[in-house]
Amino acid sequence: MSGPYKIEGVNQIYELLFCDDIELYRSASTASGVYPWDVLFEEDADTDKLREVLYDTSLETRPKILAARLLTENGVVEPLRRVMGVVVEAGLPDGLDVLAAYEDGSARYINFTGKIIIWDTPTDESEALITQLFNAGTEVVNHIGPWEGPRRPAPESGTIRLNFLVSDGLYFGEGPFEVLQKDPMGGPVISTAVKLMSHLIHQTEPEK
Repeated sequence: MSGPYKIEGVNQIYELLFCDDIELYRSASTASGVYPWDVLFEEDADTDKLREVLYDTSLETRPKILAARLLTENGVVEPLRRVMGVVVEAGLPDGLDVLAAYEDGSARYINFTGKIIIWDTPTDESEALITQLFNAGTEVVNHIGPWEGPRRPAPESGTIRLNFLVSDGLYFGEGPFEVLQKDPMGGPVISTAVKLMSHLIHQTEPEK
């Protein structure tokens, strides 16, 4: 595996954020025989079982996105166009900053240095910011269409990419940071993502 980071383990975590490669999850899983992974890892996954995973409110978001992707690959597109994750990639002079947030209130942040924050215990503030992020993302998704090709490599320095993991596929927009920051739809996504990133960093910093 290759990617934007010097450490292959960090590249793997980066790839897992997008929930679009079941084989990566298969190789990383230690619970392949346990629901929902037993359904997701079937060679010919059953459509009805995949739908059960997609709409199971007891599950975390990422296996549900995987279920949506498998359904789409099988030619089954659910009628509800639902934003399930937002991944913001910012190409910096020294590397790539990535923030991912999911419908269940969890989040991941990868600093350009390769340091990682895994956020699985939402606070009132993080939940409010993620809700705001998803509202802004939904506004963007409502005005664009899904990307039909393979996911593109990480953006270069000076470029920011807004990825939306939607029940019917990947949606994204990208451009120079200064341009997209001023965009009436992209701007609110970026400003909220920055606030969420700052909150995660602040919450995980050791007390002085």
